[in-house]
Amino acid sequence: MIDFELSPEQKALQTLARNFAQQEIAPHAAHFDRSGEFPVDICQKAFDLKLMNNHISKEYGGMGRSAVDEAIIAEEISAGCSGIGTAMEANGLAQAPLILFGNDYHKRTFLKPMTEKLSFAAYAVTEPEAGSDVARVKLDAKKVGDKYVLNGVKWWITNGGVATWYFVLGKTEKGPTGFVVPADSPGITRGAKEWNLGQHASNTVRVQFEDVVVPECNRLAEEGDGFKIAMKTFDHTRALVGAAAVGVARAAFTHALNYAKTRKAFDRKIITYQGIGFKLADLATEIDAARFLVHRAAWLYDQGKNNAKEASMAKMFAADTAMKAATEAVQIFGGYGYTNEMPVEKLMRDAKIYQIYEGTCEIQRSIIVAQLLRGR
Repeated sequence: MIDFELSPEQKALQTLARNFAQQEIAPHAAHFDRSGEFPVDICQKAFDLKLMNNHISKEYGGMGRSAVDEAIIAEEISAGCSGIGTAMEANGLAQAPLILFGNDYHKRTFLKPMTEKLSFAAYAVTEPEAGSDVARVKLDAKKVGDKYVLNGVKWWITNGGVATWYFVLGKTEKGPTGFVVPADSPGITRGAKEWNLGQHASNTVRVQFEDVVVPECNRLAEEGDGFKIAMKTFDHTRALVGAAAVGVARAAFTHALNYAKTRKAFDRKIITYQGIGFKLADLATEIDAARFLVHRAAWLYDQGKNNAKEASMAKMFAADTAMKAATEAVQIFGGYGYTNEMPVEKLMRDAKIYQIYEGTCEIQRSIIVAQLLRGR
C-alpha cells in the first residue's frame, strides 16, 4: 500500500516546526545574515521545544524520532532560514556516527549530555585535500600504547567554533578511523569564523590538531572502519540535507509567487505572462518531486533498507531545485531581486551550499551510477 499522508503525530510535528520557523526564525533571518552572529538564543528555544537531538534514542534522553520526522522538521526550519537551520541541524551530522557505531560509553558520555543542556557538536572530516573524497583524509592518528595522538587540520567544519566535541576522521595504519574528541582537549586550536557566500548564521571554522591525545576508548568501531562510518552516516543525513534544500526552494517559490501575483507590467499581473507563469509551474512541480524523493530516501532508511542511491538522488535533486528556485525568484523580482532589500537575494546565496556540502552534486551522480552498475 502507498500512503502519501503524514500521520497525525507528524502533522503536529510539522505544525510545531512551521510555527517556530515563522515566529522565531524568519523575522530574524536578515539580522543574522548581516551580522554573522551564531543564533544561540534561537537554538535554545528550539532545544526547549524538543526540535533538536531528534535521532538520539529515548534511552539516552533523545526524542527517538524517525528520519522522516527529521526531514519534516528540517524543511520547515530551513524555510525560515537555512543558516539558522544548519546551526541547529549540524548536531545531527556529528551525532550520527555515534548513534550508528558507538557503544554505551560513547552514547552516555557524549550524546546523553546533549539532551540535558543545549550544546553543539561538529563533524570534523573535511580537509584541504579531502572533501567529497573522504578516503583521502590525511590527519594523522598514531597509536601510542592505549592512546592515539592526532596531528593535522580540518577545514570548513560546521559548528566547529562552538562544539563541545568532534567526530574526527583520522588516518591510522589500517586506514581512515573515527574518533570522538572533546573540544577542550589540549592541542586543539579553533580558527576564526569563515565568512562564506551564504548561510552566515552557521559557524564554520578551521580546527587544528597538534599532538592531541585521544584514549583508545574514544575510537568508534575498529581501525580502518572510518570510511564505512562516514558513508553510513551520509545515508542518513543526505536525505535531511535534501529536506533543508526543499525548505529553501519552497521559501524562494513562495516569495516569487506572491510577488508575481501582485506586480504588474503593461497593466497585467506578471504571473499571467507565460514567461513567468511557466517558471512557477515548473518550480511547483520540481519542489514537490524533491520532497517526495527526500521522504522516500528517509523512509527507506527508517525501514533499514539500502538507500544509498535514493539518498544521493534526493540530495542532488533537492539541491539543484533549491538553486534553480532561488535563481528564478531573483529573476522574477527583477531589479528588486538583486538588492538585499528583498529576501530572495539571501536565498540565492544560501542555496548554493547544498550543491557542495555532504558530497557535491557531481559526487551524488557518481554514486547513483555506481549503484546502477550494481543492479540497483
